[in-house]
Parts: sequence; C-alpha cells; structure tokens
Amino acid sequence: MTAAVTSENPPPLEIHDLTVAYYKKPVLYGIDVTVPAGKLVGIIGPNGAGKSTLIKAAMGLLPASSGWVKIFGEPFHKACGRVGYVPQRESVDWDFPVNVMDVVLMGRYGRLGLFRRPTAADRDVARACLDKVKMLPFASRQIGNLSGGQQQRVFLARALAQESDLYFMDEPFSGVDAATESAIVVLLQELKDRGKTLLVVHHDLATAREYFDTLLLLNMRLVAFGPTAEVFTHEILQKTYGGRLTILSEVAEVVGRQP
Repeated sequence: MTAAVTSENPPPLEIHDLTVAYYKKPVLYGIDVTVPAGKLVGIIGPNGAGKSTLIKAAMGLLPASSGWVKIFGEPFHKACGRVGYVPQRESVDWDFPVNVMDVVLMGRYGRLGLFRRPTAADRDVARACLDKVKMLPFASRQIGNLSGGQQQRVFLARALAQESDLYFMDEPFSGVDAATESAIVVLLQELKDRGKTLLVVHHDLATAREYFDTLLLLNMRLVAFGPTAEVFTHEILQKTYGGRLTILSEVAEVVGRQP
C-alpha cells in the first residue's frame, strides 16, 4: 500500500514545470509529474524523447532552464544520500583501472563521507550485493574484463550497496543477455516489494507492460503517467510515438495481446 503524501511524508520524486535545453534548444518542455512511493516506473518514448535527460535533470546532472525537482521534499543535493543511480553502459569508461569490489564499494561513499575508508561492515554489504547479482566470484576482476551483462550486474550491485530509497536506472536492460535481463527484472521487483521507488528508462515496448506497474510516456513533453493497465493503450502510444510506423506496427501487436 502506498503511504499517504503529507508534509512529513513527501513523495520520492516531484517535478514541476521542468524544461531542459541543450545549446538553447529545448529537449524537455514543462514536465509536471509526482511519483508516489513504492512504484516501479518505466520511462518509455521514441529516441530523442528526453528519457535519459529527464532522470539526469532530476539528479542535477543537467541544468534546468526552468522549473524544479524535489526528492523526498528537498532539493537533490540535500537528499542525494537516498538516491541510487545506474547509468547507461555507454557512458562509463570501462578502461578505468578499478576492480569489481572497488566499483561496488563506491556505492557506500555517500554514507561514509569523502575522507573515510570503507569499513569491514561496508565490505560485507558489498559482498552481499555482489552475491545477490551472482558476481561475487568476480570481485577481484578488472571491470573492463567483464562482458556487458556482467558489467551491468556490477552496477546494479553498486546501486544496491547504496541502500537507497529512490533509484534511477538508465536502460539497464540494454545489451545484456537473457539471463541477466531476467535477473534484473527479479531484482527490480524485490526492491519494489521492499517499498523502494524505481524509475527505469526502457526502450522495449514488447516487455514494458510486463515489467512495470506504472509507465511514464514521454516525447519531449509528458504524454501520460499512470498505471500500466490504464496508459498502455494504442491511442496513448500513438500520441507518444507519432508516425513511426515501424514502432507502431510492434505496438499494435503488443496492444493486441492485452487481455
């Protein structure tokens, strides 16, 4: 059950009139959305719709031209300790000389502070998180020597080690094998069942309805936000994807399979 939103119990994420521009060209316009606690939200939309931009702006990684974002009722810099992030694999320097355990321990730094070294307890947490994603045997392996699916599992372990309340994940299923995809789905559901709130950028319409209880449909503007059963309709998807016939043919097939 979702807790009631009050001044003492604010929502995990509240975005008001958010506009973001690259080189003075807006890529997001006037986004207004409030995400309740305990939701597993898929962010879907065509390429260039601003999906990654939305979560980066919510975390203050990109400046907003207008509007504001609150995390648990506070600006991001005050609530960042409650936020976990899994970036796109393409944005990571995999040649950086660091091993798997070190990457996961980075998830503990928000709790430690800049100048404190990880404790034995922090290492225990990191090992447990690696074990959760079946990567503990690779703890000493250099991160660049892993497969794409293994790298993604390590970044999920790092997010788990943060012990956050709100998670942003940027295409965690991209480029992974079927076993890793299944493991990610199970992990997301477990986090949701523990009351965590997750926003996940996702590109595959064929699985969006299956994976997420809530969808945020985006095409530079907010098209729809709500329970998957209510917003995953042909009409709303067509508004989101427009005349992209290749995608819409897939949409028609997926929507046609709805009970």
